[in-house]
Amino acid sequence: MNRIDRLTAILVQLQGKKVVKAQEIADRFEISLRTVYRDVKALMEAGVPIGAEAGTGYYIVEGYHLPPIMFNRTEAAALLTGEKLMEKHSDHSNQQQFSNAMQKIRAVLRGTDKDFLESLDDNIAVIKSRPNNVGEEFPNRFLSEIQDALARQKVLSLDYYSHYNATSARRDIEPIGIFHMHNSWHLIGYCRLRQDYRDFRADRIKSLSVTDQTFNKNGRMSLQEFIAKGHKENEEKLTEVKVRFSHDVARFLTEQKYYYGFVQEKTEEQFIEMTFLYGSLPCIARWLLMLGNKATIISPVDMKDIMQVKIKELLAHHC
Repeated sequence: MNRIDRLTAILVQLQGKKVVKAQEIADRFEISLRTVYRDVKALMEAGVPIGAEAGTGYYIVEGYHLPPIMFNRTEAAALLTGEKLMEKHSDHSNQQQFSNAMQKIRAVLRGTDKDFLESLDDNIAVIKSRPNNVGEEFPNRFLSEIQDALARQKVLSLDYYSHYNATSARRDIEPIGIFHMHNSWHLIGYCRLRQDYRDFRADRIKSLSVTDQTFNKNGRMSLQEFIAKGHKENEEKLTEVKVRFSHDVARFLTEQKYYYGFVQEKTEEQFIEMTFLYGSLPCIARWLLMLGNKATIISPVDMKDIMQVKIKELLAHHC
């Protein structure tokens, strides 16, 4: 990126947030802090009213705005791809909002760029690996309200279906964040009923309302802290599993192995030995059963015992 393009991009970045740290600019453009200082100074000399707060960052003085910025063709194509992803991996509320935003973006594109997007539209597809098991009882349309509550630090009141005991309960929670994993959106919040942090699947919420009650997020764990804590607890529960696969099978495990905590592999003449870290030995045992005599368990010994039990169960069942 040449300097003129970078200066324009920095100005857009400054308009996108109330305050932008110099390190954020440096990280985005992979430049030094000294270069950031020079670029900001150049913008100020060009007449852009940029303020600075020691130890905080830069900001655009209130009231200054660039004219509407046109998207180029590749940026518009990236947004179209994002729209396809939103259609399959978001709830009904965010799908509608993103669709509305894309209509506005299309409206400001040049005629040739509109034609470019139309020709590209039918050639991009996102296929979900599995459908959400939700019906009329689970509207799956609450992400927009959850985002509003997160931004304004409002307490949420929701009717939630717990899959493990097949019951519904009313919960008042202080939301701390949302994340997407395994084809589902998860709401993380401090549950006032349980007096602890809980993970709520967004597509299992039967009803939800944003209350007038506020809470202080500074007194709660952040989303990043919650995720890090969960990873650490999971790692403490993991068991190391070593398995040898024949070469003809191993080459087909490129994607599957990562679902079972693949760590590393060692290639030998007769086999490929893979190491996994996984929390459920019975679960990984069921996967290995599908591979028949193409997989040989090296460790742990408990894993071999589990496999023998499952083989006996299958034999008894089919006989």
